Amino acid sequence: MGESQAAAQARRDRVFLVVVDDSTERRVALRYACLRARKSGGRVALLRVIEPAGQVEWAGVGAMLAEERRQEAEKLLSGLAAEVNELTGGIPILLIREGEPRDELLALLEEDPRISILVLAAAAGGSGPGPLISALAGRYAAKLAVPMTIVPGDLSEEELERVT
Repeated sequence: MGESQAAAQARRDRVFLVVVDDSTERRVALRYACLRARKSGGRVALLRVIEPAGQVEWAGVGAMLAEERRQEAEKLLSGLAAEVNELTGGIPILLIREGEPRDELLALLEEDPRISILVLAAAAGGSGPGPLISALAGRYAAKLAVPMTIVPGDLSEEELERVT
């Protein structure tokens, strides 16, 4: 008996969101999301949140700094998109937002119904879950609109293959 059309569509619409920060654990979260997307027929979305331009005396300088940060974010996401494409066979959704990462992440999850699962990696070496996971599992848990998967940040490639 074949899968119903609605069930097949739901599998294709499953989007695994990875927050692209500067942590070393990001690699593990990205790899996990890619493996899960590949096995479930879903997609990966990459979110990079850049700092807003601070108080700058000259508006032109502030605009130039903001543009440089955006270009750096685009370059980073572009490189990761190639990796995602290689691992999943699909093109990821690339998202750049400006502001505080936790606030921008929560706003995105509320605004974008495509996102099904948030994938984050805990800090490796037992140094704690990190500020984003702590906030989302604690004080802001009620605002989280999708399930969150927390991947141990020190999983090896073999362990990732095994658990996905």
